[in-house]
Amino acid sequence: MAQAEKAARAAKGARSGAAGSTGRPRSEEAHQAILDATLELLVEVGFSALTVEGVAQRAGVGKATIYRRWPSKLPLVVEAFGQLPGFEEVDSGSLETDLKETLKTYLANFNSSSLGAVFPSLAGERAHDPELSKLLEPVARARREPFVRIFERARERGEISDEVDIDLAADLVVGPISVTLFFRGGTPSPSMVGPIVDLALGGILAKG
Repeated sequence: MAQAEKAARAAKGARSGAAGSTGRPRSEEAHQAILDATLELLVEVGFSALTVEGVAQRAGVGKATIYRRWPSKLPLVVEAFGQLPGFEEVDSGSLETDLKETLKTYLANFNSSSLGAVFPSLAGERAHDPELSKLLEPVARARREPFVRIFERARERGEISDEVDIDLAADLVVGPISVTLFFRGGTPSPSMVGPIVDLALGGILAKG
């Protein structure tokens, strides 16, 4: 796990300890410990090899504690994934700035947290596990929404034509990240952001 994420979890643990001393419910601590353990194991062994028993051992709880909250490992994994950093929407009043700053922050988080390992693992499993794909769909769609809203605001300001397909425009901006991961076998970098946005906007702004 990346150093930045370890530090964040250590800080979280310190806060949890302080909260526990003032009466924080043990069930809340156990819940977070289970989610943390799930993410750690997703990084270490991947989705296929992850088991509820393994999560229970790592979290220091019984399997029954997990099954009282999640009926299987699928919803557990999806909830744990939902805790990882997403796109932090920027609203500067400029389409170009909003896109570039949102992408830069995301890719910095991608490379400094377990997101860089967990996302490719789950994305690869979706094709083979329809139930996982179904559960992940709303989470994945929600993570893409900031870009849809950025383009909607740009259209309201008159920066882009009403004829632009906003959903497709959002895909044009985030698509190169997936291409880098799954087709080129590379690691997305914040240095990619400028060229990605400039090329995408070159086509989008030309329409209309």
